[in-house]
Amino acid sequence: MLKKLFSLSLIVMLVLAFAGCGKSDDEAKDKEAKAAGDETKTEAKYEDGLYYAENEGYSKDWKYTVTIEVKDGKITSADWNGVNLNGGKDKDAVSAAGEYPMVENGGAKAPWHEQAELAEAYLIETQDPTKVSFTDDAGHTDDIAGVTIKVKEFFELAEKALDNGPIAKGDYKDGFYYAQENEFVKGYKNFAHIAVVNGTIVAADFNALIEEGEVLDKDNLSKSGEYGLVAKGGAQAEWHEQVAKAEAHLLKTQDPAQISFTDDAGHTDDIAGVSIHVKEFFDLAAQALANAK
Repeated sequence: MLKKLFSLSLIVMLVLAFAGCGKSDDEAKDKEAKAAGDETKTEAKYEDGLYYAENEGYSKDWKYTVTIEVKDGKITSADWNGVNLNGGKDKDAVSAAGEYPMVENGGAKAPWHEQAELAEAYLIETQDPTKVSFTDDAGHTDDIAGVTIKVKEFFELAEKALDNGPIAKGDYKDGFYYAQENEFVKGYKNFAHIAVVNGTIVAADFNALIEEGEVLDKDNLSKSGEYGLVAKGGAQAEWHEQVAKAEAHLLKTQDPAQISFTDDAGHTDDIAGVSIHVKEFFDLAAQALANAK
């Protein structure tokens, strides 16, 4: 009798043990499946390609840019950079050459390009430009060790770039291209700043340096209302609004030669809402892109 009871108890224990093992195995499989599903979701977060965004205007002579590369649904590289109002080297190159002395003159922990690299690495690690917190309105953060510069601009531009979608492949060489007139005329020197990513013109700035005054460029002078093309000249739109349409025309055509003019001054009927002469800007764009083919 005791033997029978012992055998029965042993059978019950073995059944429960096997049942427990089966349950544990099922739970493990469920966890693995969930993890695989989560990983698939992460991998498919972004469409593969190159992404770009830049500021609309200049801040202390610099306009900041962000270029992001996505492979297999993940951000694999990010470049935070800047182009200067007066052309020349980009901010990464200026900082790397020791020509932006934040450490020597400003007491910073590290040069600008090194801190920018830390911010870029943080984005690649988190895979989300919104996964960062700021300690003040200027955009400083305690989330990235070794970074004392304000980084809000970088993460906002990264978010904007990803929202813009990937850039189609074009025929130009990637880079920043710049051309300006040789001298000031009536207080202005026109210039064209072109950005090319994935072979495509992704941004164009038709603008002018100002010879005298606190405002450095014509775009900001127009936005401030001081230029007053509508109030003083009876134009249908302010100068910066019209030139923005000329820039959009270049982005659409991808070729500064794809425009016709109605007179020698350089007016055109090809761009609706533009009554200012724009030939100088398309000529400068062609000059800037001469080495981009």
